[in-house]
Amino acid sequence: MSLFPSESAPLQASPAALRALIESRRAVRRFKPEPVPDAVIRDCLELAMLAPSSCNLQSWSFQVIRDPALLAQLHPVCMGQNAARAPLIIAVLARPDTWRQACQQIIEQWPEPEVPARIRHFYSKTAPFQYNQGLLGLRGLFKRQLVRLLALRKALMRTPNSHAQMRVWAVKSTALAAQNLMLALQSHGYATCPMEGFDEVRLRKVLDIPRRAIPIMLLAVGRQDDKGVYNPRLRFPLEQQVSWL
Repeated sequence: MSLFPSESAPLQASPAALRALIESRRAVRRFKPEPVPDAVIRDCLELAMLAPSSCNLQSWSFQVIRDPALLAQLHPVCMGQNAARAPLIIAVLARPDTWRQACQQIIEQWPEPEVPARIRHFYSKTAPFQYNQGLLGLRGLFKRQLVRLLALRKALMRTPNSHAQMRVWAVKSTALAAQNLMLALQSHGYATCPMEGFDEVRLRKVLDIPRRAIPIMLLAVGRQDDKGVYNPRLRFPLEQQVSWL
């Protein structure tokens, strides 16, 4: 039985509508200067945060940059990309450092009068053991050795058991939220461009990014301008990327 049982049966969206939305999303690099309404931004961020995340720890955060002066500072940080001239940039951050707070919040904000015993135990005992890597990663080193021994007898979740693995753990969940965010903005008629081309050292000087947060992309957002899409879409054949077992 799942640790987190669903409240209701999943709704069935129109496959054609979903395909049309996904196919319409392109990386746009030229935007019109008109601002994106706050109500649209908030709605799309709410949808982003409905993405699944490992153990529901929601290891992400977002910085919404609309101030023209701050946007101007980001343009050279993004090495002069045209997309970085968008009227809105959202910094998408992976947060391997927030698991402890998230465990506490889940217990405190559980959406039922009583927190089930299994939930309380998981977030007060199991998750802290799994995600706490200790000073200089020494606790993670101990856990890696322990897992090697215990895994001789049964299947175990072997990661994350290091600070490096925690970074990967957080980035995976944050990437799911980023895709939700792009599709939500597309549904409102706003184009996006996920930018990985930026100088992270200079970015941290411009934005107030927590030390252990990982900027995984700067998402440029706005109305698509003329010649905003540079090239036709190219995707490799399905048969090349998929194995049927």
